[in-house]
Amino acid sequence: MSETGASPLHPTPSTRSPLFRAEQFVWLTARVLEQRLFAYHFLNGDADPVETALDAYRNQDGGYGHALEPDLRGPVSQPLHTGHALRVLDSIERCGGQRVERVCRYLTAVSTPDGALPAIHPGQRGYPAAPFLTIVDDPPSELLATGPVVGLLHRNEVWHAWLFRATDFCWQQIESLEKSHPYEIQAAVAFLDSAPDRPRAEAAADRLGRLVREHRLAALDPDRRDSHPVAPGYAPGEYHFPHDYARTPRSLARAWFTDEEMSRSLDFLADEQGEDGGWPVRWRQWAPGTALEARPMVTVEALRTLRAYGRSIG
Repeated sequence: MSETGASPLHPTPSTRSPLFRAEQFVWLTARVLEQRLFAYHFLNGDADPVETALDAYRNQDGGYGHALEPDLRGPVSQPLHTGHALRVLDSIERCGGQRVERVCRYLTAVSTPDGALPAIHPGQRGYPAAPFLTIVDDPPSELLATGPVVGLLHRNEVWHAWLFRATDFCWQQIESLEKSHPYEIQAAVAFLDSAPDRPRAEAAADRLGRLVREHRLAALDPDRRDSHPVAPGYAPGEYHFPHDYARTPRSLARAWFTDEEMSRSLDFLADEQGEDGGWPVRWRQWAPGTALEARPMVTVEALRTLRAYGRSIG
């Protein structure tokens, strides 16, 4: 065992294995949080150090800030940071207890009048933020921010008064979608994969999958991705693929794609690993530090997706 509590990969895998190369990339470039997450998921590391690293981003109001989500800088709590924190806690099976109770109190405090979450709380004003994230004084509720949070809380059987109206908001938004964009679809999937009403979730997912295919929101053949449209406001080349929607075979979004389409998508994901061992960030880059911080996050998720589908990573 190393001093981190994790067993290093060096003695066994080939230096050409995706996991070995990713390990070198993570140790070279990642924040402490992503180093601890990598150790937990791939090196038999403990969950406690992940929680300790995550605590550095937590504020007194129960939310999270301090650029946990790299495109929002500054100390203030934000729904997007807090959703990110819940994903981390869920991934290490620690999404519960007093910590999440405090999170729910924060979510209640920053919710809009209809009980859901804005993407960006106006407290961000005065701190750096990506230019594609708009800060307004009275922000509307967004499925983008609300869906993943509600889904994760349901997934972990968290019960809090905040969830009732927020859940109703997600249902209303998803079942009324006539057009959308990839990140909103991903947020909807995050909700539907864990929504308690499974028949309703399956019906909504089936409708959503038809919308994704009809509006060509997934590049079904990565070798011909240039023939697919990029959503308005997205960066050139910011395509989304079947594996971006169905992160695991258990996701409702998996039924949207044929076995051949998913296989091509996973082949493409595996081939995206760079010479330095990390995976690329496809969204718009606006500051050098944000890309540096985001790539290890993307790398850990790429490895987790490949492993979930039974792909060999070393």
